[in-house]
Amino acid sequence: MNVAIFGVGYVGLVTGACLAEVGHRVDCIDIDQARIDGLNRGQVPIHEPGLESLVKQNLASTRLAFHADPARVLATADIVFIAVGTPSDEDGSADLTHVLAVAHTIGQYLERPLVVVNKSTVPVGTADRVREAITGTLARRGLSIGFEVLSNPEFLKEGAAVEDCMRPDRIVIGGDDPDAIETLRRLYAPFNRSHDRVITMDARSSELTKYAANAMLATKISFMNEIANIAEKVGADVEMVRRGIGSDPRIGWHFIYPGAGYGGSCFPKDVRALARTSKLHGHSADLLAAVEAVNDRQKHRLHGLIEGHFQPLGGVRGRTFALWGLAFKPDTDDMREASSRPLLERLLASGARVRAYDPEAGREARRLYGGREGLHLCATADEALDGADALVVVTEWRQFRSPDFHRLSRTLEAAVIFDGRNVYNPQEVEEAGIAYYGIGRGRSIQKECVHERPTRAGRTGTAPGGAGNAAGISGTSPVRSERGLERDAA
Repeated sequence: MNVAIFGVGYVGLVTGACLAEVGHRVDCIDIDQARIDGLNRGQVPIHEPGLESLVKQNLASTRLAFHADPARVLATADIVFIAVGTPSDEDGSADLTHVLAVAHTIGQYLERPLVVVNKSTVPVGTADRVREAITGTLARRGLSIGFEVLSNPEFLKEGAAVEDCMRPDRIVIGGDDPDAIETLRRLYAPFNRSHDRVITMDARSSELTKYAANAMLATKISFMNEIANIAEKVGADVEMVRRGIGSDPRIGWHFIYPGAGYGGSCFPKDVRALARTSKLHGHSADLLAAVEAVNDRQKHRLHGLIEGHFQPLGGVRGRTFALWGLAFKPDTDDMREASSRPLLERLLASGARVRAYDPEAGREARRLYGGREGLHLCATADEALDGADALVVVTEWRQFRSPDFHRLSRTLEAAVIFDGRNVYNPQEVEEAGIAYYGIGRGRSIQKECVHERPTRAGRTGTAPGGAGNAAGISGTSPVRSERGLERDAA
């Protein structure tokens, strides 16, 4: 089929490359001429495993192309996807400016019947608004051309998006016209061979399905973070609790990992947008408000642990912190609403210095922070450790999982690790002479006994057995190697 896709951001680019890979002819459209030119040279502006090679292969085969001229593409398209951004408005609702602009553009250049597919994450009722926008623009042209509007939400996880697109769990199609639905079924047939993954429903249910899915996953994360905070108060180890409840098939293992809060382009925005939609229809979604509130608070948990440790030692002013991980999750360079950002801001505002490293998000961090005083963006994880008092792990990249703790003990001036993703075994860390703080590892009931200890070359730090010690914890909690199999975002 001939496919047109408006938007070459995350969703549009992945969808276009995967559709071209299975034999469709795909033309992607964007108003950013510089980005279009770069993509036609094979320059992919985002990091996503497998995406760059897919784009280059299909550019070479001529099944994939990028344009800035919608008229040229719409002249031959059978299906048109809308895959543009829907950022949060000031009141938390989804901003449909770009979606409706595309709808008007389609109406302006439409010359023959086709199927319009809304791939963007949008509030319930947007399919109707898209239809009205196209119809209105056609009427101003004095034309009446048949078209159908379907909802087809994406369920791509950053870091695994190509895999998700090529081997989807489900393909949700929302609409009322059987012929249009059958057209989309044929488009997705190459992804639907082993068993039928297509779920059809009305457009409004399809639109709500996307929000409900992301809100449910965000709820699981916030719930587990709340359990972690309780565990700290009562002296329990949340990693043991996680294993205890995850073995229940009604709960399962996915999205029950405590940490420094969720981020990214989807969960925060979609929880707010769903709550706003609910309010507009006269219902107060109290649970969604709580999910967001817990997550907002959790993003400051690491800073609270850092302040609590260093306050008896004179505070964080003048201290240097090595920060491993800037992206909101591994295998992406996306820093939108990442937990690293409020931590960076608070540390720098407190007079601390930060040496930060991320395998992929360095370029994005430079764009966001430039030459921010007190912040040094490093080229390697080891470089970030130079002169650091403490190590803070914010993103659980694989390369951070098995450091040499004895070497870290010699390197870190204050010999302390703040583990925002519970990647490490507390006992292993502390046996190397490093104080350890995790999320929900029973810290709060430990004896408050922070004191300076003399060390090599006059270095001072916190002695094991003090506030950072994991005394009273079994030490049998495994390093979370299985976490790499899960992608905590949609």
